[in-house]
Amino acid sequence: MDGDAYTLDLAPSIAEITATDWNRVAGSQNPFVSHEFLAALEGGGATGGDSGWDPMHLVLRDSEGRLAAAMPHYLKHHSYGEYIFDHSWANAFMRAGGDYYPKMLSAVPFTPATGPRFLVGDADPLRATQIRIALADGMVQRLNRLNLSSAHVNFLPEADTATLADQGWMIRSSIQFHWQNDSYEDFDGFLAALSSRKRKNIRKERRTVAESGVRLLRLTGDDITTAHIDHFYRFYMSTIDRKWGGAYLTEGVFHQLHATMADRMLLVMAEHDGAIIGGALNFIGADTLYGRNWGADVDIPCLHFEACYYQAIEFAIERGLKIVEAGAQGFHKVQRGYLPVNTYSAHWIAHDGFRAAVARYLESERRGITDEVNAIEMQANPFRKG
Repeated sequence: MDGDAYTLDLAPSIAEITATDWNRVAGSQNPFVSHEFLAALEGGGATGGDSGWDPMHLVLRDSEGRLAAAMPHYLKHHSYGEYIFDHSWANAFMRAGGDYYPKMLSAVPFTPATGPRFLVGDADPLRATQIRIALADGMVQRLNRLNLSSAHVNFLPEADTATLADQGWMIRSSIQFHWQNDSYEDFDGFLAALSSRKRKNIRKERRTVAESGVRLLRLTGDDITTAHIDHFYRFYMSTIDRKWGGAYLTEGVFHQLHATMADRMLLVMAEHDGAIIGGALNFIGADTLYGRNWGADVDIPCLHFEACYYQAIEFAIERGLKIVEAGAQGFHKVQRGYLPVNTYSAHWIAHDGFRAAVARYLESERRGITDEVNAIEMQANPFRKG
């Protein structure tokens, strides 16, 4: 890069990089690429060990050994906890006699939220592009050296996809549902932008929760106590049990996040008859509120919508945040003001024949997603026309 000498290394733990250095290149816009968040996942046992997520963070250092750029990066032994589903690719490759796992992945574990994956600090645009190319090339070089099947970069910003596509990476798009703040003064201002039927439905749902006797508490920073985290972990586990899923996050992860990131957390707690009976965990970015986990001890009609969607919207309006990302999937979010947006991932397949097959699949999938977004916009858009 313009004669500068850079060295690309792998760090088997985020602890090998100081928080000051990592956060200098990660920036403060997105909470999930912060040293604190990634360290909580490792320290709490959600990654590393037998989790199937082996940390191998990519770090680019200059000639003086100073950290110039980095990527959150893992050697993956399965495809769980990613939310960019490639199980069918893995099955096809293994039926053909190949070994799909382990694979290389740049992502934030268990977090389907768009954010920077190429952490380039305050580099100027030209240098930032050069660094992204160097990091992407570094992934491919190590993939070839280890004789692995593939490398993936999940939930990267759309602006970064062109650079990777130019380097031969295949770009995949998916759908999420996000709420956009159109400079609303308050929640009623948002409701006024909706069609009459959708506006009445939201008011009815909020009234149902209020009449049940539930009180919602929005907690951040020092207002969040250890007891609140204990409650929330219980809700998280009860949700996992009801859905017959796997608990990706440990109790230790939540407590470490509380200890290091409380000021970037929004914990919505539902209180009934003096007891905390449910809650939703969000993280606060520079211009986005990210909804992450939810759970409750009791089934109260519409509480999920209130705690996860409407409280998040109210908080975003009060804080002047532009977007609420309420997690992966969920067509039911549309009628509550969350519209479809594309998210992006990038993929490098080492085997030429398999690469061609995946490219054909992605082209077909891309057309289907475009049709789906158009249909939602035409038939289910909750906002008033015009």
